[in-house]
Amino acid sequence: MRPRLKVLTLAVDDLERSLAFYRDGMGLPTKGIIGQEFEDGAVVFIHMNDALILALYPAASLAKDARVGVTQQRLGAVSIGHVVNSKEEVDAVMKQAADGGAVVTDPACERFWGGYSGYFHDPDGHLWEIAWNPQWTVPD
Repeated sequence: MRPRLKVLTLAVDDLERSLAFYRDGMGLPTKGIIGQEFEDGAVVFIHMNDALILALYPAASLAKDARVGVTQQRLGAVSIGHVVNSKEEVDAVMKQAADGGAVVTDPACERFWGGYSGYFHDPDGHLWEIAWNPQWTVPD
């Protein structure tokens, strides 16, 4: 296996609600819901940086596709990190998320590792960290 990720798929309870949060609340570009002509095919693709795609897929459809049981346990097992170039950007994205309906679990603050970050849950409980690390820069 080569060290690369192309798609990060999030199981969601309500595809329309998740689309509204990520597209309208967070401002991420997407063509919206596609694949509705297929049974269990409705999905949202959001093209992120470096060719990474964030996919929003109904939990029941994902479970059926993977042949696993549907789970509601999405809290805290994994966090999705979004890195920005300043503390001010952390604060701005955290506010944008909260305004869009996210639940802030830990407001942005100085971290023991020398950076600044905050955490929130999206409408389906997926944990996001918005972080500034003084050792990293990211393209705008």
